[in-house]
Amino acid sequence: SENPSVTLFREYLRIDTVHPKPDYDAAVRFLERVGTDLGLACQKVEVCQGRVVLILTWQGTNPRLRSILLNSHTDVVPVFEEHWTYPPFEAVKDSQGNIYARGAQDMKCVSIQYLEAIRRLKTEGKSFARTIHLTFVPDEEVGGHKGMEMFVQRPEFKALNVGFAMDEGLASPSDTFSVFYGERSPWWIKVKCMGSPGHGSRFISNTAAEKMHKVINSFLAFRESEKQRLKSDSSLTLGDVTSLNMTMLEGGVSFNVVPSEMAASFDIRIPPTVDLKAFEEQVATWCRGAGDGVTYEFHQKCMDQHITSTEESDPWWKAFSGVCRDMKLQLKLEIFPAATDSRYIRAAGHPAIGFSPMNRTPVLLHDHNEFLNEQVFLRGIEIYARLLSSLASVPPLPAEG
Repeated sequence: SENPSVTLFREYLRIDTVHPKPDYDAAVRFLERVGTDLGLACQKVEVCQGRVVLILTWQGTNPRLRSILLNSHTDVVPVFEEHWTYPPFEAVKDSQGNIYARGAQDMKCVSIQYLEAIRRLKTEGKSFARTIHLTFVPDEEVGGHKGMEMFVQRPEFKALNVGFAMDEGLASPSDTFSVFYGERSPWWIKVKCMGSPGHGSRFISNTAAEKMHKVINSFLAFRESEKQRLKSDSSLTLGDVTSLNMTMLEGGVSFNVVPSEMAASFDIRIPPTVDLKAFEEQVATWCRGAGDGVTYEFHQKCMDQHITSTEESDPWWKAFSGVCRDMKLQLKLEIFPAATDSRYIRAAGHPAIGFSPMNRTPVLLHDHNEFLNEQVFLRGIEIYARLLSSLASVPPLPAEG
């Protein structure tokens, strides 16, 4: 009695693609099987050893026009099974129709919704001028460095001739649907403080710890100011402010030895409204203010600040938002607070929207007991079918002749 789309979703959820050893081969075999069943062309691109991007293609009637790209990632984050009500890779469905599994929201739901929307349109005998490509990429959950970041540099990506892309968004606990038109830039900074070493019984001057104290105070004071700015202005979302967290602290060799070096690592997410050059100068000022021998280095420094137009004059946004109006979907436009593969697509010069059609659903990505209700999932297929019909029918643009 279960809807076949739900059955397929649950089958995909049972494929263990959790880090650190995701079974990518099984995921690609499964998706390739579904794509072949739908009559889609299949292409596999190994961007580096053991990391394959699967491309499924529904050819348009005018292949010269720029295509629609539907992107999703196949990997999922680790779980702490002791905190789960049901085993996280069994895709248990409870009496309310809630399907529990890692990846239920992030983002195996979207992968299957894309495919099932295409199944629905093909069954209805539809065809469109623009080609639709689906890309299933690895390693998004660990930064995309061996996935989308490498893929966008390859000739196979350029051959897709992308005009507009969709990728993952977030669930929304309210009636509204979140739509993400840009992302914060992730900066991972490690600050090192060098100081005078000595015996733990003495008041050594110019110690690494004293300098580290000043560094941490400066960074966390800024964190508090941004936290208060978000709290005091109801028009702001998390994506509109800069978040900063100290995530690692290193140093010391023994209880009775004052160390010569200490280090602190910070995870900073910066919205596209912030001047990145000015912000780095602020970081340098905090470090200089802590004393001599204080340096910083980047372990990640995303400088791309591209955003996608949400003006009604933009033909892609007009096609997307028009469907949402017709379906009476309330949209909330936001900057994505974390990072997705959309940033690499935008950096390559293509407009991209982050959208997962999950409203009235608690945000549980990376959380225990991640679930999605089957009715919300099925409604998402209907939404994508309408969106694809509109986007793949956008008339030729001036640049397309």
